[in-house]
Amino acid sequence: MTGRPLRIALTGGIATGKSYCLDAFARLGAPVIDADTLARGAVDPGTPGLALVVRRFGSGVLAADGRLNREALGRLVFKDADARRDLEAIVHPEVYAGIRRWFDQLSGVPAGVAEIPLLYETDHAGDFDRVVVAACSRDEQKRRAMARDGLSEAEAERRLDAQLPIDVKRQRADAVVDTGGTLAETERQVRAVWEKLLGGVLRFS
Repeated sequence: MTGRPLRIALTGGIATGKSYCLDAFARLGAPVIDADTLARGAVDPGTPGLALVVRRFGSGVLAADGRLNREALGRLVFKDADARRDLEAIVHPEVYAGIRRWFDQLSGVPAGVAEIPLLYETDHAGDFDRVVVAACSRDEQKRRAMARDGLSEAEAERRLDAQLPIDVKRQRADAVVDTGGTLAETERQVRAVWEKLLGGVLRFS
């Protein structure tokens, strides 16, 4: 390692507790960034990204105020793999450019953490020094997604199927936070991972 801060990617699957883990890292003093926030910004009104989305998917994906109707777009892309890939081709380059800029401006800290839900699916794991996966069982993912997002079981299954299985992500990670237990247990695991990262452990589980 050089003197630059360690670049940590936090990933997982739908409803595996990534955002809670990111908040836990922040409570420990880690600078954090969320790829979903960058993705939303990439398709804000007036952006080239939104214009490209409308050109590809039509004006039916816009709300009355001209903003992107994410529910309408989600219904399209989660049942059509080609449509999903087209959307990702519009949004992901801007997201990763934003993450690179954010890491480049970090200084005076040992590490930063970027939450990136589709890290492995987009083949960007190699951009980072370490990868942490937030994981729980597929059944728990489905239950949480249905409760949180108001999805039917079939919709939740489609969204799970659109991502790399969480067990595969577990195997590829440098560290795993199992979020299937209590929030306190998750918090303890995040603290342990953070301490290992700062201690320079190269690989652990």
